[in-house]
Amino acid sequence: MKTDFNYLTIIPARAGSQRLPGKNMRLLGEIPLIGHSIAVAKANSLRNIVVTTNDAKVSNYAREEGVGVIDRPDYLAGDLEPTITALKHSLEQQKQKYDAVILLQPTNPLRPKNLLQEALHEFEKADYDSLMTVSKSDKKLGRIVNNSFIPFNYEIGQRSQDLEPVYYENGLLYIIKAEVIKEGKILGEKNCPFIVDHPFAEIDIDTLTDFKKAEVYLKADFE
Repeated sequence: MKTDFNYLTIIPARAGSQRLPGKNMRLLGEIPLIGHSIAVAKANSLRNIVVTTNDAKVSNYAREEGVGVIDRPDYLAGDLEPTITALKHSLEQQKQKYDAVILLQPTNPLRPKNLLQEALHEFEKADYDSLMTVSKSDKKLGRIVNNSFIPFNYEIGQRSQDLEPVYYENGLLYIIKAEVIKEGKILGEKNCPFIVDHPFAEIDIDTLTDFKKAEVYLKADFE
């Protein structure tokens, strides 16, 4: 990858998942869940790859895969701790200066083949502060207020094909300038919503049901 940017790829993988214990090391296909994000980084020739974790099994696996490990303090790895604190801590541990961070979450293990290269090209071309992947939702969404359903993005009786487009944050990829992270933010003022139209965007693993769905998608022949 030819670029003037100096990227640090961070893969956050804390211990202590409540809904799916040990999920980062659970085998998805023939490798642990976290291995899929490491593989994506390597396949795209990213040189500076680190895993931030407080899980000894994850640390050992990452080192075996030849990537760096940042020992994350337990106080930065709680259930309610936001990802930004892990990113800030990871940057602070680096001796080298980085222009931007590529965030690959293990819970989104399946990514379209050319996603990273295309997103990096867009990020650099327009000099964005950050980039996040999003996908279009074709669902009729609403709120329940006082036990009544209130449509959000449509009117009752409206055809699905006539809906105003709405998008959801799918978690596949984030690219963030280091200066934005140092300010305590995941997204900058000039943020690119990078649209991904692919079934893999549906996979975000928090539960066993999510994991089983990922197993099905991993075997599927998606183009």
